[in-house]
Order: sequence, then C-alpha cells, then structure tokens
Amino acid sequence: MLPLLTNPAARRLFLHRHALAEAPTGAASGQALAHLIHRIGFVQVDSINTVARAHHMILFSRRQSYKPAALKSLLETDRALFEHWTHDASILPVHLHSHWHHRFARDTERLHSNWKSWFRDGYEAQFDTILRRIESDGPVTTSDVGQDEVRGKGGWWDWHPSKTALEWLWRTGQLSIAGRNGFQKIYDLTARVIPAPHRSAPDLETTTHWACTSALDNLGFANATELRAYWHALKPDEVKAWTKTALARGEIIEIEIEGATGQRQRSYARPDVLSHAANAPEPTNRLRILSPFDPALRDRNRAEFLFGFYYRIEVFVPEPKRQYGYYVFPVLEGSRLIGRIDCKAFRDERTLRVKAFWPEAGVKLGAGRAAKLESELSRWAAFTDCDRVEFQDGWLRETLR
Repeated sequence: MLPLLTNPAARRLFLHRHALAEAPTGAASGQALAHLIHRIGFVQVDSINTVARAHHMILFSRRQSYKPAALKSLLETDRALFEHWTHDASILPVHLHSHWHHRFARDTERLHSNWKSWFRDGYEAQFDTILRRIESDGPVTTSDVGQDEVRGKGGWWDWHPSKTALEWLWRTGQLSIAGRNGFQKIYDLTARVIPAPHRSAPDLETTTHWACTSALDNLGFANATELRAYWHALKPDEVKAWTKTALARGEIIEIEIEGATGQRQRSYARPDVLSHAANAPEPTNRLRILSPFDPALRDRNRAEFLFGFYYRIEVFVPEPKRQYGYYVFPVLEGSRLIGRIDCKAFRDERTLRVKAFWPEAGVKLGAGRAAKLESELSRWAAFTDCDRVEFQDGWLRETLR
C-alpha cells in the first residue's frame, strides 16, 4: 500500500511551495524578490492589462510591497533574471539559462518545420542582416527593423519577416531580451545580456536531472505528466527514464494524493514528503485575488484535482459563449479557491470597477468575507493607481457550478 497524502495536507504543502501560505508581507525588491521568483520557479509574462499584467499580479499577490520597478531592475540592471519560454513566455532566475541550451537546439529543429507553414516567407533571409546590425549598432525593437516590409494588421501569424526573424533568433538563443520599452521587447546579443557563467550548456543528463528534481521540489508532488509540463523542457521518454532511475536509487517514492472530492492519484515525491507536508504552515486566512496565469493555477487539471476548482480562461471565447467573462480572476482564501471575480482598472477614471463575483458552491459572502474582499480590492486599486473601488449593480452573482 502506498503512503497517502491527504487533501488538506497536499493543499498546505502545495500552497507553501508556491509562497501562497504565508501573509503577503515582507521585502519585495533586490535579493528578496529574486529569492521569491527562485522559490516559485518562474513568473509568466502576459500582455493583458485588465487590472495589472500577469507577472506583476503574481508577485503582488505574494508580496504586497512589490513595485514593478523592482522587477525591471533585476531584469535589466542586475541581470539576475532572464526572459524566455517555459510553457509560455516567462521570467526566470538567470542561473537557469544554461539549461535552456538544450531547448534552443530542439526549438531550432522544431521551428524549422512549423514556422515555414505559419509565417510569411522571407524571415530566414533576415537572420544574418539582423545579427550584424545588432552587433554593430546595438539593441533593437521590432519597430527598428523591416521598415520597408509589409506590416500586417493581424496577430502573430501576420508578423513581417524581420519581426519573425527577431523572435526566431530569441527562441533559438542567439538573441536575448535586454529589456522592454513599455511592453515592447528590446533584443540584443545573448553575450551582452546573459552573464558569462550562465552561457555554457551542461550535458543533457544533468539538465534532465535538474528539470525533474526542481519541478518535483517546486510542486511538492507530481506525476510524470506534471513533471514534464512544469518547465516544458523534456520529452516524455526522458522523464519516464529519469523517474525509473530515481525510484531505483531511492531518490523519490510513489505516493497517493487525495483530491478535493476524495479521488486518489498516484504521484512521485521525495521520501520525506509526509514530514514536509506535516510541517507546512496552515495557510493564512487572508483573501487574495490571483492572476489566471499564477504558477499555482497554470496546470488547470491539477488545480481542479486539488481544490475542486474548474477554471478556463475565456479570452478567446466569443462573448456570447462565455460562462463568466473575458478575463476573470480566481480568489483564494486560506487553502480554498472560493470564487472568481470580474474586475477592471479604469485608470483614466482612477477606478477599479467590479462587474461580477461568483462564489463557489457552498461559499457564502457574509459580512466578514465581504470585508476581506473589499480590503483586497482596495489594495489592488492602490497598486493600479486607482483611488476607489466601484461595485456595479448586480455584481454578486449566483454560483454557476
């Protein structure tokens, strides 16, 4: 019989590893901020700015002294972080860059076939031209290149060839993101952006071991699919081979995890996982609003299994078919995801406007919980340069699930 990690214990451990168990207080700049990002693994970058961009929401929900300038300093001045791809564009500790060399090589091979069918012809002819220009003249943005090229009005599939070339050179490691002008990427040679100690590649075995062990430690427990999905850096057979070897060496064990409805799932964990779970702190009863791209929620199936919280972002769902809204935020209280909220910062009016809140089944918005929600919204309003929170008529909705 396998050891069992009960659902309350699994939630405590998972939230603790994601820095969501403690109160969102403390320092949030310099080394303290770098340590927080290392602890949670990565911070996903997203352009949607309904309240605040995802990377800022992720950090503010954990440290409410956080200011966006602190992240910019770590990225662009200290070079303690770098920006690249996990499952999506993310900000990562710079010491992980060496492990990305294997991804660069694989992306070079994979993108050769995919991008030719996705993008306009002509981008490959721009590789050398762009590299030579950056080498001689310095960093560029997409606005600086391809002025004589047709610029489409569509999405990423309609990029002009020089923009596609910039993204190709970044995805394959020849360029790095030196900073951002607003949200526009600034590209430079990797040798100018990434410190020398982090530009050499370890062998694949070392990277495989790092990817699996770090994913397991950050998640607390995981099956093979979850291990692979965390960094999105390995092939399924590489993860399978690692788990087999790690089990034989006694580096990991198999356990059962209890889900929110009592179902069980077999997972891998460190041999001391039960003691770590027992010692994980009870999550603070503070209510906090989370980004849809929060590392703790990125794996939607895992969130549903652990918390009984079904969530799908509806940005790309036609409005008449949306169940909730364009960009709706999960709400965490203690170790429970208690609902979702549709709100938006109208900065020109200095108002954070709440359109709707849907509590989860069995969750009541009594006076105490309502006060906590209003306090959290007030903190978010201040963070987004708004002076007040406005609740629209009919904002408190009935549970849909």
